[in-house]
Amino acid sequence: MADPRVTGALRYSQDVSAEGMFHARLVRSPHAHARILRVDAPALPEGVVALLPEDVRDLGSYGPQIKDQQVLPQERVRYAGDVVAAVAAETPEEAAEAVGLIDIEYEELPAVFDEVEAASKEALLVHEDISISENDAAYFGIRPQRGTNVCHLFRLRHGDVEAGFEEAEVIVEETYRTAGANHAAMEPHAALARWVGDRLEVVTGTQTPFNMRSDLAALFGMDEERVRIVSPPMGGAFGAKTFVRVEAIAACLARKAGRPVKLVLGREEEWMTLNRHPATIRIRLGARNDGTLIAAEIECWANTGAYADCGPGVAQKMGFAAPGPYRIPHVKVDSRCIYTNLPPAGAFRGYGQMQCTWARERTIDLLADRLGMDPLDLRLKNLLRDGDTYCTGERMHDVHFEELLLRAADAVDWSKGRRNKGLCVMLKGMQTPSRASIVVERDGDETYTVRCATAEMGQGAKAAIRKLAAELLGVGVERVSFPDPDTDLVPYDTRTTSSRSTHMMGRALEIAVADLKENGVRGYGEVMDEGGLDPDTGQGIASSHWHQGAAAAEVEVDEETGRFRVVRLHAPVYAGRVVDRPAAELQNEGSMIMGLGTALFESNEFTGGQISNPNLSDYNLPAMDDMPEALSHDLLEREGAGIHGLGETALPPVPPAIGNALYSRGIHVRDLPISAESVLDAIEARDSTPAPVSDARAGASSDGRPSRVLLATLGAGLLALALYRLLKRRRVREVI
Repeated sequence: MADPRVTGALRYSQDVSAEGMFHARLVRSPHAHARILRVDAPALPEGVVALLPEDVRDLGSYGPQIKDQQVLPQERVRYAGDVVAAVAAETPEEAAEAVGLIDIEYEELPAVFDEVEAASKEALLVHEDISISENDAAYFGIRPQRGTNVCHLFRLRHGDVEAGFEEAEVIVEETYRTAGANHAAMEPHAALARWVGDRLEVVTGTQTPFNMRSDLAALFGMDEERVRIVSPPMGGAFGAKTFVRVEAIAACLARKAGRPVKLVLGREEEWMTLNRHPATIRIRLGARNDGTLIAAEIECWANTGAYADCGPGVAQKMGFAAPGPYRIPHVKVDSRCIYTNLPPAGAFRGYGQMQCTWARERTIDLLADRLGMDPLDLRLKNLLRDGDTYCTGERMHDVHFEELLLRAADAVDWSKGRRNKGLCVMLKGMQTPSRASIVVERDGDETYTVRCATAEMGQGAKAAIRKLAAELLGVGVERVSFPDPDTDLVPYDTRTTSSRSTHMMGRALEIAVADLKENGVRGYGEVMDEGGLDPDTGQGIASSHWHQGAAAAEVEVDEETGRFRVVRLHAPVYAGRVVDRPAAELQNEGSMIMGLGTALFESNEFTGGQISNPNLSDYNLPAMDDMPEALSHDLLEREGAGIHGLGETALPPVPPAIGNALYSRGIHVRDLPISAESVLDAIEARDSTPAPVSDARAGASSDGRPSRVLLATLGAGLLALALYRLLKRRRVREVI
């Protein structure tokens, strides 16, 4: 039977319809920060419904971790793209025309965009008051720094970092930046909302149906059982379709119109809805002369934009993963989630681990250079192994970092020469604590129905769970059905995020099938992973199991233009036990390609807080011509192992492997993405560093100072070099 994704038979949220439904469009602020003076709709034609701030004034605030969002802002907008009003009409064309008939008057206000600047005590405040959410997404101790834009501060303390740096014989320090990026899923955000009596029903592509039910119920002052969320398959998500996005506005429009309302975002609106966190990370590493790591001090600034969303959680995971898979006796981490007047940032494939892995793994290579060590040997000397204690205090188990790193090195023939080659190894935490439950029903004639809240977003979760169920039940997979998640029919699940679904649901499924075999008709299974960290010390259990991966890259560089090409890219990932090999391989390859995009192209560009490249022409994604000549990966399995999540693991190690490949030529880039001009800047910095002068015969005077002849020669040489670089810059612009 043909795959419904290929034939077009698969129905997504944007395909859903209801009798008598209206179509909605949104009115967005052109200002990054402004006071709302007036919102009127006097010119709307009959039959068009407008949702204005006054219509939702009675509703409270919502948000998965901090309650800082309103359906429509009442007093001021906080980013260019903030939704100020909405309209609904019989057709999409009528709604689009009505948007221009809403009359809004603003008073523009100063704004702040840079995360480090916004974190200072002198910065203007994006939010004056911060209220922690009661949603179960706020499962950890959120620590807003009152009177600042820091909505969460996570701290990790292990050993005595000051004593560690005193003991260290070699110390390196560097600061790195990662640009914001868009998820660029094929299907935009889409939702259909309707009221059936006193119940709210929402059909929407969401990774978090129970979180959405909780937030919407609280918003309307209803019991959760009066809100029903149905989640059809999604045409991609990558973290973008977590928590409430367009659903609250659709529900409010449906309430006012008395009819179902469907809201589908335009492509450009995706950049105004949710993005990956831009981040600045400063890292300082200390080691002994033999390469033993002694101390790490790390500061992270995660730019969460105008609303926190799950930014506090991203900053926390960014912080506890920042030290990496290494034995370091003295560690200090401060990781901050910071409000700015940019569009909101939230969950993105890798969930903060890409940004901190980029910074740490680049600095590991700096340290290796200072020590005169092979970067592979430095990593192998310090890697965590089974039984070691991580800096959070938890004991590591089922650890395979060494094998993964060696596989990566072998894939690029590391032993035959390191020039043009780079390595990376990383760890990523899974949502902990975490709870999953599932029901298996016998339908008769050896057919079964699986009911759980795991959402399908192209990752193949439904196929994997059906296959596991069929194996446990001893029937063909065609006898197992898996309807779309419906909160009226499925038991609770934390959410479809964090590469946790097959790992958690697979274990719950074993219990459910055993219960079914005992009871005959219906079996229920539930698993709960305990854990969590003290947000002030970072001690506890960060992850009930760790996602483990590595990468190796080989590049070719044109030093005349700064352009470079990745010719080989390999990413081994620990999978434990593979359930569905084709799907697992596609997950790895997709992650690697997204990592390639992060390294080479993807960057949200802003002018005065307004996104300037909100389309797939100006926002560059990897195409087939950008693929390495050799792109490969390993799925490392272990006999008797459980299922490990792998949906995100191959993304974070790709950019630092590429950055380290450039550094093997002395090209030190700090920021992502890596442009040709940044490569030229790094080449210029490398080439303009004078070689050390040892004695008078090399141009030194008798007192050891450089001679006047040498100084003159160096000055002329540097001037010539500067002119040469200028010509190269002109050339690279012409080429690009």
